[in-house]
Amino acid sequence: MNEKELRTELVRITKKLDSMGLSHGASGNLSVRFGEGMLITPSGFGADGLTDDDIVFVHLSGESRGRWQPSSEWLFHRDIYAARLEFNAIIHTHSNAATSIACLRRDIPPFHYMLALLGGDSLRCANYATFGTQALSDNALIAIQGRKACLLANHGMIAAGKDLAEAFKNTVEVENLSELYMRALSVGEPVLLSAEEFADALNRFTTYGKPRE
Repeated sequence: MNEKELRTELVRITKKLDSMGLSHGASGNLSVRFGEGMLITPSGFGADGLTDDDIVFVHLSGESRGRWQPSSEWLFHRDIYAARLEFNAIIHTHSNAATSIACLRRDIPPFHYMLALLGGDSLRCANYATFGTQALSDNALIAIQGRKACLLANHGMIAAGKDLAEAFKNTVEVENLSELYMRALSVGEPVLLSAEEFADALNRFTTYGKPRE
């Protein structure tokens, strides 16, 4: 996609997250890798009234251009792109179930095989740090290592992907798994898959959703 198309897609996905209840008000942010940096949603903006022209470009150096300030969380977007070259899109939300688990500061263990979709046998929760800080970015990089998503303690969640479509799919999956885990905890302690059982599921995901060869 060219810059105009990417801006349009960022706005579209922002509005879709809002309509699905996965993002609320001005919380959360989205970005896509572009050129020597990224395009990211502006600080303090929700879905209402957001337009293509509101999207901000941020260079890897931290310099930005646009009529608004970039999201206060631009640091972890930049740092994840620098560390994980396979990612071209990142979504951060304060969705209800994922944020609830994050406020418990708990990892989500291998209670369900669909965790494999996110790259491993757990969804880690990053240690707490104040929003918009380098410390938060550093903690997020540790939690998302080897994964496509993570939780942020007392904050929310991050999901990434090769493009916005995959990042959106992973965002939905994080919220769904968080909801299932929270419901299971409400009636008892979930029975976890063994290492062998999960490894088998992870292996099967190598062909999941891919065309026949």
